[in-house]
Amino acid sequence: MNKKRLSEVIPLWKADKRNYVKKSTFSTYVLLVENHLLPYFGENYDVQEMDVQNFVLEKLENGLSQKTVKDILIVLKMILKFGAKNKWITYESFDIQYPTSRKSHQIEVLSRTHQKKVMSYIQEHFTFRNLGVYICLCSGMRIGEICALTWEDIDTDNGIINIRKTIQRIYVIEDGERKTELLIDTPKTKNSIREIPMSRDLLRMLKPFKKIVNPAFYVLTNDSKPTEPRTYRSYYKNLMRFLEIPDIKFHGLRHSFATRCIESKCDYKTVSVLLGHSNISTTLNLYVHPNLEQKKKAIDQMFKALK
Repeated sequence: MNKKRLSEVIPLWKADKRNYVKKSTFSTYVLLVENHLLPYFGENYDVQEMDVQNFVLEKLENGLSQKTVKDILIVLKMILKFGAKNKWITYESFDIQYPTSRKSHQIEVLSRTHQKKVMSYIQEHFTFRNLGVYICLCSGMRIGEICALTWEDIDTDNGIINIRKTIQRIYVIEDGERKTELLIDTPKTKNSIREIPMSRDLLRMLKPFKKIVNPAFYVLTNDSKPTEPRTYRSYYKNLMRFLEIPDIKFHGLRHSFATRCIESKCDYKTVSVLLGHSNISTTLNLYVHPNLEQKKKAIDQMFKALK
């Protein structure tokens, strides 16, 4: 067996992996490898469960989220399996313990009052950039999806927005040098390619523009050059500050859309499809939290049925 260090296996794994995943995914993998895995495990000929457990605790201690740490381990497993398959490294699967989280996860959502305030302000002060915020509140689109939206994706005849692409800035490490590039690509997963019907108000707002704009132009800039998520995020922040609305992340617009759908008794499967989630459990875990009233009702109904 020709044993190799992890730092020797990684370049071979990268060369192989590059052929099978999206460019943005590959760039994420490479970043996790460079920042976390190489410095910690690079010199190892094999990786023991205890090493991984210590690595996990150290990373959590340094403030990384459990999700990020789990993502790093997914990449580590891929590298180890690839190394083992080529007989360069021994790999035994590991079972990692995570400290129980005591915090309940709260998602950020605009209150109804604040949402109405934002929407009516945009109706009265139209700019293409403001329009993006309005569209997100009406459709639950992600920031990369709204930045990549062009006028040809908006079908005013059928009242539908077609989501086919997303835009993001990715890290590229070439010849040891880090740089970033703007990438326009298909959305997050195949379920993210979707059609979202427009509300009457949104349709009324977009119809007159659709007749006169260049279909290839981006909606947010009304120009052939897009704006990127980072820039749009800071535009959004300033708008919210100006409207004196509590500081919530841009992604909170998507959460607000989903929450309003659930509040108005939409069925969960439809909400899941509108959001482009790859499965309904994501939607349920994020947005469906029965309140005390609903819990009481469930208990009452159960005992009624017993009688």
